[in-house]
This record gives sequence, C-alpha cells and structure tokens, in this order.
Amino acid sequence: MSEWSHHDEGLRGVMERWDGLGVVSRYDAAADAWMFIALHDNTLGSMAGGTRMQRYPSPEEGLADAMRLAAGMTRKWAAIDLGCGGGKAVLALGRDLTEEERLALLLRYGRLVEALSGSFGTGPDLGTTMQDMLHLSKATRYIHGIDPQTGAYVDSGPYTARGVLAAIHGCLLHRFGDPSSAGKTVVIEGVGGVGEPLAQLLAAEGAELILADLNATRAARVAARLSERHGVKARAFEGSSSAVVAQPCTVYSPCAVGGTLNATTIPRLACAIVAGSANNQLAEGEDADRLAERGILYAPDYIANGAGAITFGMLGQGQRDEEKIGQRIDAISQTLAEIFREAEDQGISTAEASDHRVERVLAAAREANQNRG
Repeated sequence: MSEWSHHDEGLRGVMERWDGLGVVSRYDAAADAWMFIALHDNTLGSMAGGTRMQRYPSPEEGLADAMRLAAGMTRKWAAIDLGCGGGKAVLALGRDLTEEERLALLLRYGRLVEALSGSFGTGPDLGTTMQDMLHLSKATRYIHGIDPQTGAYVDSGPYTARGVLAAIHGCLLHRFGDPSSAGKTVVIEGVGGVGEPLAQLLAAEGAELILADLNATRAARVAARLSERHGVKARAFEGSSSAVVAQPCTVYSPCAVGGTLNATTIPRLACAIVAGSANNQLAEGEDADRLAERGILYAPDYIANGAGAITFGMLGQGQRDEEKIGQRIDAISQTLAEIFREAEDQGISTAEASDHRVERVLAAAREANQNRG
C-alpha cells in the first residue's frame, strides 16, 4: 500500500520555483516510486550527476531534492571546469522495496536514462551503490565510472577522500600557515565510503580523530583499527548525533548527510575549519555568513567534495594516468586558496566567493558558445 502524502502546492508548485532546464519524471506504479531526473544547466556540456534512492514523505520532497542537488552539480562541474553540466536523479520511494523490486526499478529507470541519449549520465549517490551502477549498465550506456576495458566500476570514495584531504590542507595552510594535519584534531561525521578512507589518510599524517556515525559499531571498529595501525589517537564519538558538532576540534568534517550547518548548530561549533564531503552542508545561504561571523573557515562543499567528479570526468575524457588524476585532485587546495583570497579581499563569505567563480566560468562558456553559433 502506498504511504505517500502530498504537499498542498503539488509537483507543479515545486517546479515553478526552479531555474533549471527541466525535469524528466515518471511514476513507476510497480514500485510505487517516482523517478525524477533534474536537468539544471548544459552550458558546459552534457549533464551528469548521481542517482539517489530513498524514501520521501511526499513526491514533492523527492522532486525538490533532485532539483536542489542538480543545481549543486552545476556549481561543482563549473568549479572544476571539466566540461559537464549539472543534473541529478532521485528515485523517490513511497514504501520499502524488496531486493527484487529494487533491482527491477533500477532497470526501468535505466531505460529512461538511455532514452535521453547521453543528455544525462549518472553514478552512485545516497542509497545506491557501485553494484547498483553495474546492474544499471544493463539498461543504459550512460554510467560514469565504469572502466571500459574491464567492465568494473571505479570506486570514487577514495578519490573523493583525497580531495577532502587536499581541502583540509588548503584550509590549514590559510588559517595557520601550515598545511599539516599532524597533531590536529579532526571530527569526521560519517565513516562510510568517503569518511573511512579520509580517516585513514588523516591518521597516516598523524591527526587525532573523533569518528561519528549512525552505526556506532562501525565508528568504533574504524577507530580501533586506525589506532592500532598508525599509533594515533582515534576514538568513536559516543554522544548523540546532535552533539557531534559541539566537539572541540580543529576541523569538523561532515561526510554524511547535508544540512548539518544551520542556525541552530553553527553557534555550537567548536572548530576553526569546516571541510567535508557531504553535499549541501549549509541548510540555507545565510549559514555561510553565520560561519564567517564566527571566524570559522568554510571550504564550500562542492569544491571540497569535487574529486569524485574530477576522477569520473577525466576517465570519461580518456585520461587513465593516475598521477595526473591525483595532481588535479590535489589542486583543490590551490582552488580554495584563490577562493579564500577573494573572500577576504571583497569582504564576503567563502561560499559567495566560490559562487562568483562558478558564475565567471559559466559566463565565459556562454559567451564562447554564442561566438561559435
């Protein structure tokens, strides 16, 4: 039985607030699910973004999430300037699915992606896995990160973690004049596909770690392994999830869900830096100013977590040299240095300075497209 509720404004009301190119949608009766492929901007090229699958209270909330995430992908691709436009897909579930139902839904969704003929390409996101992408590839060619030579899927998590590490280095250099994380305390919220390899990288540098995760057993297991292997202080956070942000540390690294930085949590932060892999870390635009007013250096999320996109983008362009991919990822620290300087020079937040960078890239691309036309 469907458990959907509906907002009074309906799907049309949600779409009327959006500035994107459009949304491809389909109601899948067999799974009682909505497919939303939000196509935000193709100025830089064909649109690409992950596929998220989760339950939502209403279809409208699934649509709004897809549109918000697609706009974020436009910013991310423009920030790293790799010739892709912003898009995102959400498979909004109205009920829990059996594994058989879930796999069948993915194949039906894959046929919808294939019908777009390359206008949209996708990869994993919250609620989908690398194995899901391999399954999805049975129905569509437009999957990012599958090695054409082996047919295996490339795990973006370690690459994204390397990018977040580069972001942390850039933040530490700007704030303290030294990029080293040795002896610094880092709180990582979420030790999954990105958070765990990030913790490994930081432990190898000698950082002290506090690991928080909804799965407390996993956080404890990772902390124990890192303490034993690297001889560093690493412990699992044992308090409530709402108390994580108040832990005294040098760096707070949100690597799970977004929206953890808001009017309620920002006054409670006890860190000098925020740099993590979660998407949409700010609950609202004003939160960037709130961080700046507190003197907390914020690495805009779509810059800090851009290494997965960098990797898939370069692989898609035929670049297979791991050293060159790594160099491009490590350059995230330099990108942040430029953003931090602009923010200070203009007296604006780092998020606003980053958005200005995106706008310049998109404006230059639009002008080039017009001249070619």
